Amino acid sequence: MSENRVMNRWFAVLGAILMQIALGAIYAWSVFTPSLIQTGWTKFQTQVVFSIALVTFALTMVWAGKKLVVWGPMRLSFLSAVILGAGYVLAGLAGETNFILLCLFIGVIGGTGIGLGYVVPIAVGMRWFPDKKGFITGLAVAGFGFGAMAWVKLAGTWGNLIETYGLSTTFFIYGILFFVMIAAGGIFMKFPPEKWTPKGYSIDVDHSEQDKIEKNFSFSEMLKTPQFYLIFVTFTFSAAAGLMSIGLMKLYPMEALQSSGHTAAESSAIAGTAMAVFFSLSNGVGRIVWGSASDRLGRKNSILLMTSIQGVTLLLFTIMAGNEYMLYIVATVIGFNFGGNFALFPTITADTFGTKNVGQNYPYVFLAYGVGGLVGPMLGGMLGDMGNFPLAFTICGTCCLIGSATIYMTKKPQIKTLETTEFS
Repeated sequence: MSENRVMNRWFAVLGAILMQIALGAIYAWSVFTPSLIQTGWTKFQTQVVFSIALVTFALTMVWAGKKLVVWGPMRLSFLSAVILGAGYVLAGLAGETNFILLCLFIGVIGGTGIGLGYVVPIAVGMRWFPDKKGFITGLAVAGFGFGAMAWVKLAGTWGNLIETYGLSTTFFIYGILFFVMIAAGGIFMKFPPEKWTPKGYSIDVDHSEQDKIEKNFSFSEMLKTPQFYLIFVTFTFSAAAGLMSIGLMKLYPMEALQSSGHTAAESSAIAGTAMAVFFSLSNGVGRIVWGSASDRLGRKNSILLMTSIQGVTLLLFTIMAGNEYMLYIVATVIGFNFGGNFALFPTITADTFGTKNVGQNYPYVFLAYGVGGLVGPMLGGMLGDMGNFPLAFTICGTCCLIGSATIYMTKKPQIKTLETTEFS
């Protein structure tokens, strides 16, 4: 292919952001939970749907990573658009009172649609930007975090969709929007031509020949290394803490604020702002900042710093959630660090096991997100029904600090672990 026919690589970023904004709808789930509780759902039930979606998302990514090579990124993107859109449209038709059907349509079908699309922008972005892996991965997935704010506010105070049309119609509208946005972004999901590199970039500038050999792990070879499991454990703890916080970022502060003297209406507005503005915005910003910082600090050092700060913040959350301004601060910090996961773990996977195979390898690492999505939100919902939200934040804060120790022990794989995988 001639040089003048190569797509401008920034179009891949544009398509990635558009896709990720729609895929980030999963983080808007908390805006629906108060309405579901009013219809008779328990707090635990609201978190079950969220957890099913997260687990399905993570499991589907493994399959999607394998199909990415066979089908190509554009076709996989379109399939994601159809399935995610259909899940929410069907949820709208089913009605918000049917717990089983919403588990199926939003949890299973919606989670599948997200899993099919999520790996595409990451794999495509790293191929187009080998010179800025951390920054571009953070930028590509930033839409996932910013999307939460947009969908929360559209359903709530900005668009008033839930109040005006009801929960079921809001699901239906979202399904249509998801399909359009992912399909449009998928048009730009193309890998660069074989052996293409950005102008002025040379692999040999940044990596030795031996280092290149060490980094070409297939997924089966990766699974035999201790590094995979150390990274997996750290991601599990960090994801569980953040996902539990998402599920409870409105419910728990509402209780804490009322206990400190705020009315129910004031508490709802303050907690909603903490989630929809401070958490969501910092979630998106954190992906870009942590990704960019890791290009300078290194992935391991960045993850160590991120999980340490997150652990301390979660431990302090229980004494700060009842104060409006302190709540805004801790929501910002938690969202910022949670967003960093999605820039740092793909790039540490690429650095450790190879950029060439990151589309196939990262979904296995991302299964940690599914484990965290199962444990964190359900733990929060269960303890919430027991009237002990603070214990959930204390447990997750402690786990983040354990994750810091785990990533500290992670070393680069030695060349003897891998002998003939450069072209696997």
